[in-house]
Amino acid sequence: MPLLRDAALTDAFDHGAGRYDRLVALNPGYHAQLRRSARRLGIPDGGAGRRVLDLGCGTGASTAALAASFPAAEIVGVDASAGMLERTRAKRWPARVRFVHAPAQELHRAGVHGPFHAVLAAYLFRNLTDPDAVLRSVRELLAPGGRLAVHEYALGGRRADRLVWDAVCRGVILPLGTVTGDRALYRHLWRSVTEFDTAPAFGARLGRAGFADVRVLPLPGWQTGIAHTFVGRRADAETDGAR
Repeated sequence: MPLLRDAALTDAFDHGAGRYDRLVALNPGYHAQLRRSARRLGIPDGGAGRRVLDLGCGTGASTAALAASFPAAEIVGVDASAGMLERTRAKRWPARVRFVHAPAQELHRAGVHGPFHAVLAAYLFRNLTDPDAVLRSVRELLAPGGRLAVHEYALGGRRADRLVWDAVCRGVILPLGTVTGDRALYRHLWRSVTEFDTAPAFGARLGRAGFADVRVLPLPGWQTGIAHTFVGRRADAETDGAR
């Protein structure tokens, strides 16, 4: 069975939106790890005077992580799923936070323009048909020297990492998806990870897309070797001293 892509994946997220927050709450450390990745952006002064893009914001867990980590930043959350955004907008947000309904591939068409000082993308890139095109778009949206943090399931490359992920999916994720009627979405979750880049490969992909100082940072808990934060900054001739 092929991975869900584009409209089919958006429909699956729309269908599962009402149950999504309850299901991810069963994942130990889910929200704490998003906050960890947000803090790894390293935005100073609580984000005062900074604009931050939350790309693929879903039901707002990553947005909440950014809002808590940078209490003075302007935050724009973007997601392709109307169902997920409906759940997001039903929550209480400060005036400095707003949301836009748009696929990651069509940000300019939806009126999302830079510059942003930082971008967080959580659980997004393995779901994209063309992750390289979106990375190029993100780079263009960033101010010179602006920072990107990608919080993603990307296996470390050891056989043990794959075995743990497969066991969790067979024992927990797929049964939950079956009970809730979202098996297609959670089967996609399983396979999208196993078919995506390993962590070192995705780090290299960031470098090819024009990001410098790329670091691949592990996340703690049961997801060690399974989920990582990838951080880098927009590389420019001006900021890198190239001639």
